[in-house]
Amino acid sequence: MPVPLPGPDEVLLTRPSAEEAQAVAVGLAAAAAHPDGLTDLQRILLEAVTTALTDHPIDLAGAGPVTPDEFAGLLRRRSLEFRTRVVQLMVLGALVLRPLPAEVAARVEAFAAALGVDEGMVAVARRFAAGSLGLAAVDFQRNGYTRDWAPGDRHELHTSQALAQAWDLAVHDPTLAAQWAALEDLPAGTLGRGVWQLYAARGFVFPGLPGSAPPLLAQHDWVHVLADYGTTVEAELEVFSLIARANDDMRAFSLMAMVVSLFETGYLRRAAGLFQYDPGHLSGGSAGRDMAVRVADAMTRGAWCHDNETGADSIDFLRIDWFALADRPVDEVRDLFSLRPRSAGAVTAGSATPWEPGGISPFQLSSGREAAARAGRPYDSFGAEVTPPV
Repeated sequence: MPVPLPGPDEVLLTRPSAEEAQAVAVGLAAAAAHPDGLTDLQRILLEAVTTALTDHPIDLAGAGPVTPDEFAGLLRRRSLEFRTRVVQLMVLGALVLRPLPAEVAARVEAFAAALGVDEGMVAVARRFAAGSLGLAAVDFQRNGYTRDWAPGDRHELHTSQALAQAWDLAVHDPTLAAQWAALEDLPAGTLGRGVWQLYAARGFVFPGLPGSAPPLLAQHDWVHVLADYGTTVEAELEVFSLIARANDDMRAFSLMAMVVSLFETGYLRRAAGLFQYDPGHLSGGSAGRDMAVRVADAMTRGAWCHDNETGADSIDFLRIDWFALADRPVDEVRDLFSLRPRSAGAVTAGSATPWEPGGISPFQLSSGREAAARAGRPYDSFGAEVTPPV
């Protein structure tokens, strides 16, 4: 039986103490651990994320077993939102395992049940563990961020026609393409001009034209500029970690689960209408420590986001009308959403802006040069460079 949710007079809404943070981390480890014990990546990732989100140092060395009922009892005064976030971290810890043992998926499911949490990505983990990768992809849509998408949900995307599916392309929409191209005319330092520079440096095609990304996916390109993240695969992990955590709709976690399944384990072969699998990017670099720090910092930046105009703590960065903010200075829009700078630890771990070494991939650099040549203009990377191989 699940531990009941606390009543309004009993619920604990304060941030976790150091003792509770450590106990939660131990529970995460107990739920997600490989049958042979936590892998190095699991330990590093769970320590980094819980440390960043709670501001308490976490050490999972020698963490002992915890049963689902014991853990649920520990969180008996915590809200459904808090419990759901905890289950999502369990799922995250499980999703970095390849293969994902059925025992681990079942254990995470048991912890979620004891906490009274219905998290759609638990079903996805179960599919992965069973080897049903096609069904898992279906579950991403059925239980994830785009579950309630309707054909008319296009206002913020500025498409001329309705999109039947969330990740549909819009490659014959000259009005939409012209709106994106017009960002070049905005003053330097504005958000929109930064997005135009991002596209120009990398040879990205504007939505509305053949070869472009789905309009919904293109929404996240504004976040690359806003949050100061480059466009390498590692930076995509950062961007979607921030986007997922900033949104209080719990289904947004599926976006983070998606990029981990694409860019670490390769469980997903294709997603979001454009992304293709390219595994090993979370565990790369100092045995995963650098990327764990970067992902943890991105999640924390998302958690602290706040809309200072509406007063909302929940920000859906994929459903913002970015063109309404395009002419504002980037720093002004960061202040609007209370977006903190990247931490010193994340920068040291390799987090790069779009305008410096490490902020662009070799393929993107080449594409940008080719696009400039076709357009008959000098190529400008706006400071982005490929990081030389070590």
